[in-house]
Amino acid sequence: MKRVLFICVHNSARSQMAEAYLQRFCGEAAVVESAGLDPTALNPLVVAVMAEEGIDLSARRTRRVFDLYRDGRLFDYVVTVCEEAIEEQCPVFPGVTRRLHLPFPDPAGLVGTDEERLEKVRDIRDRIRERMADLAEEILSGREEGRLA
Repeated sequence: MKRVLFICVHNSARSQMAEAYLQRFCGEAAVVESAGLDPTALNPLVVAVMAEEGIDLSARRTRRVFDLYRDGRLFDYVVTVCEEAIEEQCPVFPGVTRRLHLPFPDPAGLVGTDEERLEKVRDIRDRIRERMADLAEEILSGREEGRLA
């Protein structure tokens, strides 16, 4: 069983979506978690667009990545989903066999009407779903091709 951690700034959108999709795609073959550098509340637009996919994030809570680090948690994959400048602030977890950087736009920074922002979050969600399907295929097959980075 592989252990996967997704990290982003606030653990309020991208990492939560990635966690939910990868867990759905991998089932019991992986334990998937997410955390943030500076956790806040879940983004309501993210909760809404994930509900459209049949994934309920409404009861999820955000977590601090450094709490997991201090607990000595080990992960087979640590995946950052934020921009490069933030990615460099993420801790290096001991024992990590694979570190990936899969950047996605931050839904918190979107502008426009509610409907325009909702459409943009749907686009981000769909991109995350596609990348998580690829990562799940890698995990389930047992091969590490490197095509995700």
